[in-house]
Amino acid sequence: MSSLLLAALFAGLVATAVTVAIERFGGRVGGLLGTLPTTIVPASLGILAASDAPEDVAAAMYVVPGGMLINALFLWLWRAVPGRLPDASLPVRLALMTTISLLVWLTAAVGFVSLLGWLGGGPALSRVIGYGSTAAIIVVGMLACLRATPSPRGARPVSIPVLVSRGLLAATAIGFAVWLTRVGGPVAAGVASVFPAIFLTTMVSLWMAQGEAVPAGAVGPMMLGSAAVATYALIAAWSLPTMGPWGGTLVAWVGAVLTTTLPAAEWLRRRAG
Repeated sequence: MSSLLLAALFAGLVATAVTVAIERFGGRVGGLLGTLPTTIVPASLGILAASDAPEDVAAAMYVVPGGMLINALFLWLWRAVPGRLPDASLPVRLALMTTISLLVWLTAAVGFVSLLGWLGGGPALSRVIGYGSTAAIIVVGMLACLRATPSPRGARPVSIPVLVSRGLLAATAIGFAVWLTRVGGPVAAGVASVFPAIFLTTMVSLWMAQGEAVPAGAVGPMMLGSAAVATYALIAAWSLPTMGPWGGTLVAWVGAVLTTTLPAAEWLRRRAG
């Protein structure tokens, strides 16, 4: 229970920070800041602590990029679908958008987890899935950023109660996901482990507070930036078992930022210029 509450609290703080970053710096900068490897750090440490062999850590880490690819699809829907929704009030459009995105995500997540179970895993296959999914995230993220979508800053002030409610929403979502990974069956646990709690909270709360333009502008940079989480997982697959929790985490985090986040930021800066 204590670890579940800590995971939920940390997720709530991260989700709040992500929305504030997008509102303050705009979608391009805020989207990249919001996709720095954060919640993956305690998750990877928990996997290391619960694993009996280095192969177990690597197998778990190589699955992460596949989950992030599904989450990139989830983000893309928040740009592609709103223009096709019927004219209605903000609550109605938001409810429709949330339902559609979660249904598509759920279908993709169940298919991915079921495919992994059918294939049976194995070190070679795990590496192919991990590296292939990471490359796919980078490609679809760059394609999503090719379109010149405005990425404005938030124009409306946000009160403390609103910020607290964002944190509570994310904490509830990820707390439920963590709980389901422990009490559900293999498929339920696998699906819950890649639940896009931070992305969902970000999109919903920004729609409610700033309208549709601010989150739409952050979708492309967040898709591209989410590759940093996948890169962290690829590096952590060997750095955590080899260097231990502290050294392995530091190497994986710095490596992900240097090889993914900073190049993505420079590429987006040049395109904006």
